[in-house]
Amino acid sequence: MRFLIFVTVAVLFACSTNEQNCTCESNFEWVKKTFEENDAGFQYIIDKKGQAAYDIHNQLTLKKVKEAKTLTECIGLLYEWLKFFRSGHIGIQLLREQNAQQTTNEIVSETLKMDISEFEKFISTKQETDYEGIWEAVGGDYKIGIKKEGVNYVGFIIESGVDTWKPYMVKLKIEQFDDKLKSTFYSRDHLPVESGEPELIGKKYLQIGQVFLKRLSPVFPDDEPFFENYYKSMYSQNPFMEELNANTLYFRIPSFWHTQQKGIDSILTANRNKILKTENLIIDLRNNGGGSDGTYTNLKEFLYTNPVRMVSLEYLSTPLNNQRFLEFANSSIDSWYKETYEKMQGKLGEFVNPFDKDIIIYERNRVHKYPKNVGILINEGCASATEQFLFETKQSKKVKLFGVSTMGASDISNMYSVESPCKEFKLWYCVSRSLRIPGMTIDDIGLQPDFYLDKSIPQYKWVEFVDEILSK
Repeated sequence: MRFLIFVTVAVLFACSTNEQNCTCESNFEWVKKTFEENDAGFQYIIDKKGQAAYDIHNQLTLKKVKEAKTLTECIGLLYEWLKFFRSGHIGIQLLREQNAQQTTNEIVSETLKMDISEFEKFISTKQETDYEGIWEAVGGDYKIGIKKEGVNYVGFIIESGVDTWKPYMVKLKIEQFDDKLKSTFYSRDHLPVESGEPELIGKKYLQIGQVFLKRLSPVFPDDEPFFENYYKSMYSQNPFMEELNANTLYFRIPSFWHTQQKGIDSILTANRNKILKTENLIIDLRNNGGGSDGTYTNLKEFLYTNPVRMVSLEYLSTPLNNQRFLEFANSSIDSWYKETYEKMQGKLGEFVNPFDKDIIIYERNRVHKYPKNVGILINEGCASATEQFLFETKQSKKVKLFGVSTMGASDISNMYSVESPCKEFKLWYCVSRSLRIPGMTIDDIGLQPDFYLDKSIPQYKWVEFVDEILSK
């Protein structure tokens, strides 16, 4: 899955832990060295982009890190450095346990000075349906006011359940550039996450990138049912299945994280007879960032039509990377991990395929008549194990992908973390690479849909659209 920056507090950067000199520059040098020596995708990108481009990237980053004054600022720069290699399967994670007691006085956030009570009165009488209003972040702890200023909009905190976000702090911006709107939503750690034009979904909901806001004021009449259904699907924390009509079942899977496996398998068991008697199945994977390949194992039975070819992968053998297999060997009764660890240790500095096969073929003895047609909804939020699932299932004759290109975080995989010398954060990187590359690269490109759903079809109508296609 894609690993973003999870910084919970902003702190004074200069510190001394275990007599280490914890500057942004020293942390950058450690991140750079560790990544160069251990990441399975490092050399692949250097060969692709060139050493000269990498040298320039390092020089520019070093200049910025020397000027960093807070840990939040530094972590942002370290993450930007990592993005030279790919956009997913990388990360810098602040260690909350070590830093939770440190000062938050160094947070620097833009504020919007205004009378909130007067703004609330004004909004309560507003008749126009636009971005301006009072909203709550779905799944978050924020009450946000969005105020129109000229052609732009500024979102500010009214109430917050997060210590690092205070009233009047700017939480989002919607700005116009050359007849196009660009939105910026500031994450929990105050780092900007940019996306394109925000989308009003009916009158009650606003989607900015992968963030949903629900309107509190002004109060408008209830939306049509499909707006509510879209909201239910996108913000369900658990998988669910429902009958759209006599010919189509809808299966929402928000994540393939291992904790979802029990729920997915329970739904498949409870609805097995219905699935095997229904002509169409829609599987909604939008914003499913991945998880574990084993989570979707039992789902593949219903999609299978012919042997599926799965390309293997190889691991970069280094003392640090091999520690991962040693940890598994010490905690598992499966001897495979110990054998793999010993094999890896014998080939330090090399890539090793522990499976001894470049291609693995998945076969079943039976092909189910139903469902006849399977439509899988995908978007830019699909990554990692989800892309692996799509790579396998799109080989089925009954499966078609609908939507837009996925994120592209699958070639370099199997994330591993290591704690920084100053014990302030963890560096997340990858220890394996797919044997698909360079013949079929997915990272930063994504898997393409069979049916591209253009912007004239809003996402809240995708299910309805796909149902019509499958039913023809």
